[in-house]
Amino acid sequence: MTKQLNRSNFPGPSYPEKILQFGEGNFLRAFVDWIVDNLNQKTDFNSGVTIVRPIDTHQPSINEQDGLYTTIVRGLNEQGDAIATPRIIYSVNREILIYQNYQLYLKCAENPDLEFIFSNTTEAGITFSDKDKATDTPPTTFPAKLTCFLHHRFEFFNGQKDKGLIIIPCELIDYNGEKLKELVLEYAKLWNLSDSFIKWVNENNTFCSTLVDRIVTGYPKDEATQLEQQLGYQDHFLDTAEYFYLFVIQGPDWLKQKLKLDQLDLNILVVDDIKPYKERKVGILNGAHTAMVPVAYLAGLRTVGQCMNNVQIETFVKNLLNQEVIPTLSLDKKQLEQFADEVLKRFKNPFIKHELMSISLNSLTKFKTRLLPQLLTYSKQFNHPPKYISFSLAALIAFYRGEHQGQTISLTDDAHLLAKFNQWQPLYQSDIKTLVTNVLKMTEHWGQDLNNVTGLTDLVTKNLENILSHDIKNYIPNN
Repeated sequence: MTKQLNRSNFPGPSYPEKILQFGEGNFLRAFVDWIVDNLNQKTDFNSGVTIVRPIDTHQPSINEQDGLYTTIVRGLNEQGDAIATPRIIYSVNREILIYQNYQLYLKCAENPDLEFIFSNTTEAGITFSDKDKATDTPPTTFPAKLTCFLHHRFEFFNGQKDKGLIIIPCELIDYNGEKLKELVLEYAKLWNLSDSFIKWVNENNTFCSTLVDRIVTGYPKDEATQLEQQLGYQDHFLDTAEYFYLFVIQGPDWLKQKLKLDQLDLNILVVDDIKPYKERKVGILNGAHTAMVPVAYLAGLRTVGQCMNNVQIETFVKNLLNQEVIPTLSLDKKQLEQFADEVLKRFKNPFIKHELMSISLNSLTKFKTRLLPQLLTYSKQFNHPPKYISFSLAALIAFYRGEHQGQTISLTDDAHLLAKFNQWQPLYQSDIKTLVTNVLKMTEHWGQDLNNVTGLTDLVTKNLENILSHDIKNYIPNN
């Protein structure tokens, strides 16, 4: 009979609880808790995690395994070799189900050793509701739960300055730390909490904004039996992730010492401003995805892995990044090129099957945030439109026809955008120049009339005519 993963069958280190973590999901377990486990093993970080489940669900709790679970990190390493590394994570001590045991949750605020709060409650988690009350057990939103926790700590320690916490949210919204702090202060105001509490939140707690980057593929249900046989034990909380990870934290310099980053070289940066790193990720990683999807899909490819094994598409993506995206970004060129190489390596990960159609959701909106800034900056710098981004835009318009070579393409985007393309269907056959002019003229979408970008209308029109009347593979630019 296979052993169950728990602390009696697999004894190992346990650490004092210094971290409270909102969110029990796959991402934090393969990112923050994995990082903490590495720090615990190789430095004197010596910090245990208490997970708080912020929502009312009855899914199994990691307490069944005494907080233990396995991460399997899989992908191409620095040498380009495919590797899969399993690791039992000992950093998590327990999980508190806040809806079943609110008092136990507040009790954690009385712990003098507590130093950090991490969270990932999804993009929708950092939100405000004026219906929440300080007396709710618990209130509904994550910022309200956090405000109650901080207030309990403030009261318990009589406002001691050294009992403030370092709060590091990982939700995917811009300046998440600043936003979270703003909402905590809004709840303090709504609930008429004392001025001295507000002062303590402002002066003695450190809210850090972050940028997180790692593809976490979670529980590998199709391979679980096979992986458990290889591991030699049962693990219901098995968590898989890619090899690459990056954690950028906007915070004070002393945080590096606090996180023991001087003792272990992890891919964690503590910086003054995350904005250039955000632009780098959006432009290079997300931009490459968005530019590649319509071109590759119309060329008959269906996954990111296939794209990277196709010389034509791989060259297209490389050139787009090196010639048109990197020159428009503000970080050091060498650093940007290194990040771009890393991104292409991640795209080649043989363990991840990333469907182009799943990346294609809301492509028009994604094009606007991920590639339009580069298109505009490049056009201004060089006085002509970028050929790769323009070709991708033409392919996107072809993609939004909703069919290709007799095959239906199921589109997902804002209803009003899809309605426009539906209305323009006849133009795909009769008048491509007008179609392109109409698309570029969607000022409410693009924020301006893109027909005013010198040469763009003509270039996109020429590309679209070629894509619609011939095989796209004959026209993909590659030099």
